[in-house]
Amino acid sequence: MKITIISAGKIKESYLRAGIAEFTKRLHPFTQLDIVEISEEKMPETPSLAEKKKILTIEGQRLLKQVPANNFLFVLDVYGRQFSSEELAEKIRTVTLEGQSNLAFVIGGAFGLSDELRGKADICISFSRMTFTHQMVKLLLIEQIYRAFKINRGEKYHW
Repeated sequence: MKITIISAGKIKESYLRAGIAEFTKRLHPFTQLDIVEISEEKMPETPSLAEKKKILTIEGQRLLKQVPANNFLFVLDVYGRQFSSEELAEKIRTVTLEGQSNLAFVIGGAFGLSDELRGKADICISFSRMTFTHQMVKLLLIEQIYRAFKINRGEKYHW
């Protein structure tokens, strides 16, 4: 299995980079994990609705270009379906049992997602109705993917 995480924006905070590195290392025995980061599009200080839509469309197209062909596409979206850890593990298990061994997860930038990007998703998922930085979501996502593998293997995943 191969998992690709594609995101807009780079991780600047050292504590987040350390957490991502730790869970990436923990995932190594279970899957190949590739992390692709693109630069965020610049947004004016007070964009019009049309400007925001245009910029999100450009960023969304750039993110979609990074999704490997024939991957099952999870898009992280505040308006997506919320899953428990067990439900996410089951979704990953089901997708792989149906023959899809390559998964891609897309995290948009600070200004959200384009409608086009949402429309290309096989499923849109949300971690919460609360707002998190997209950098923090990357750490949470990698931890949840790791947890999903532990759950699917019947191993202890929390204390």
